[in-house]
Amino acid sequence: MDVEASRAIRQAEVGAAKTMIERTEQRFDIKPERLAADTAYGTGANLNWLVNDKKIAPHIPVIDKSKREDGTFSRDDFRFDKERNLYTCPAGNTLTTTGRLVNDGETLLYMASMRHCRSCLLKAQCCPKAPFRRVPRSIYEEARDVARALAKTEAFERSRHDRKRVEMLFAHLKRILRLGRLRLRGPCGAQFEFTLAAIAQNLRRLAKLVARPPPLPAPGVA
Repeated sequence: MDVEASRAIRQAEVGAAKTMIERTEQRFDIKPERLAADTAYGTGANLNWLVNDKKIAPHIPVIDKSKREDGTFSRDDFRFDKERNLYTCPAGNTLTTTGRLVNDGETLLYMASMRHCRSCLLKAQCCPKAPFRRVPRSIYEEARDVARALAKTEAFERSRHDRKRVEMLFAHLKRILRLGRLRLRGPCGAQFEFTLAAIAQNLRRLAKLVARPPPLPAPGVA
């Protein structure tokens, strides 16, 4: 229903997806119930836009780097209390935040007390090389939790299967419509070529649907 050319970088591709969703809603008053995409679209800001602003279910894997590979506690081992806005560690101590945003203004740091960590029996499993433990939390963590929960559903698996059909359309553009290399230069030229290619692709599909013979009537019962 729409096409938007973009550069092959994550920010540009996410921006193109937002443009197509908003433009389709404005032109046709149609909005998808879910959006299936790969991990490149699983940023906190994009998930928050889908969940809270557009009310679209994100069938997207979340970009998550909180898992630790050294055997120490990961963020999932800490329990978050939304009402009190703090984490509780496996030893029962609390981690609080000053409210200061870090990492491009999207992350809060929750820090434990140095006094508690120094005497903790689990320090070797938590922060063996640091005086106290820090746990980062995205300001979009609630939207990320929604995406994590959806990833465990059957609908998410169906969306992954449906994505393969969409990827086939891109392969068709390159192989059949010879769009492996653009002939016009600049963003406007790329947009023009992609729009024409999408029109041609839709016309081919429409011709197949129109040329399909009508279904045969059911045989009558003698």
